[in-house]
Amino acid sequence: MRISFGTSGWRGILCEDFIVDNVKVVIRAIADHLIASREQHKGVIVACDTRFMGQRFVEEAARVLAGAGVKAYLCERDTPTPVISFEILRCHAAGAINFTASHNPPEYNGVKFSPSWGGPALPETTSDIEQRANQMLGAACCTTLSLEDASRQGLLERIDPRQRYLKALEEKVDFDAIAHLGKVALNPLYGTGRGYLDDPLKQRGIPYVIINDHLDPYFGGQPPEPSESHIPDFIALVKNDPAIRLGLATDGDADRFGILDSDGSYIEPNYIIALLLDYLIRVRKLEGGVARSVATSHLIDAVARKHGIPVYETPVGFKYVGELISQDKIVIGGEESAGLSIKGHVPEKDGILACFLVAEMVAREGKTIRELLERLYGEVGRFVTRRDNLKLSPQLENEYVNKITALPAEVAGAKVKEVVRIDGTKLLLADGSWILFRKSGTEPVVRLYGEASTEARLTEVMAAGRKFIVG
Repeated sequence: MRISFGTSGWRGILCEDFIVDNVKVVIRAIADHLIASREQHKGVIVACDTRFMGQRFVEEAARVLAGAGVKAYLCERDTPTPVISFEILRCHAAGAINFTASHNPPEYNGVKFSPSWGGPALPETTSDIEQRANQMLGAACCTTLSLEDASRQGLLERIDPRQRYLKALEEKVDFDAIAHLGKVALNPLYGTGRGYLDDPLKQRGIPYVIINDHLDPYFGGQPPEPSESHIPDFIALVKNDPAIRLGLATDGDADRFGILDSDGSYIEPNYIIALLLDYLIRVRKLEGGVARSVATSHLIDAVARKHGIPVYETPVGFKYVGELISQDKIVIGGEESAGLSIKGHVPEKDGILACFLVAEMVAREGKTIRELLERLYGEVGRFVTRRDNLKLSPQLENEYVNKITALPAEVAGAKVKEVVRIDGTKLLLADGSWILFRKSGTEPVVRLYGEASTEARLTEVMAAGRKFIVG
């Protein structure tokens, strides 16, 4: 096998490639990377989500780090990814090792490394770790210390960053406004959002109902992803309780969000990011640009034009958005895959923050999300987005590179006015529509993204994109 880092670290299937011996090799590679960078003296945060063997992997990582002379700060319970990022910055650590597979199915686990700036590792960092790990695979290369010896030598410290993070969140969210919202429904999807979504409401006496808030490594039989298809129980809960004003969900490691309106309808993340951008500038009076990935809605661009601010288009992967957060260039940055962060916060996706910002917005505006969205459409125009996965036969996969090089002059009757190759191939059409082709790096699939001003037009554009790839 080969260790390969994707946009969010190395992931694998438990008991197949994701096994203790391989994990130890990856941790040693991270330690060697830090030693080469002369940052090992700062120590590393080590944490996990709620997946099988998470705490076992955390302890093995601490033993490997101690064997390399690198101090580990062990989180005492499963910890959200954005909280880990917050703790890196708070204690000026060299970085963090997070055992998580985020929203992937329960048979997966993963290792994510975040460097000292608090965001996801950039390609030059993951490439170095990947190379070091692959050189060590199969070799007896990992000297370890027991946890007891590591503690005695000052190479292990146990921490719980939850209260520190929640206190810091009070500076970024108007909980007094949320107190006037009414009843809220919460769904941490058996993940690390437990105690983060509910405790701030409980402390203030804000009425809420919560489901799926106990540990279940099987995640109720669904991937821990707060998308419409994976939360039917949550949708039914909100639909059937007229007192509920809002549904707030997070994924397995609480870096992604899922939002339900008061009638139980699922609101696409694209629209949430655009609404929050408008709210943060218009109501909060924040200043700066906005960042979105190449696959994310141009409704964000329309809101940016309304307010006269710049748009930064990035490759897919929050590491690129996080850089702009850390440079204080943007009010908000987000991806269509339900990740966002804001000015002055961590340079990492934060589903907890996203949920509370939406609750604040709805409370202060006194409107449903659908009403807010219709008002925004009236000001900047309507945008409808969609994503499909196109499976490729071996023949189509072989032909893909040639196809994507010889692009059509028009799509669905509209001329191609610009081609963007930041990440994949994006065709901007003369009527304002666009499509994006992104080939998966791990499976024979092309992800097809599209946007238009109406559902009918979007159907035409997506059909043309599908026909271009698969015939």
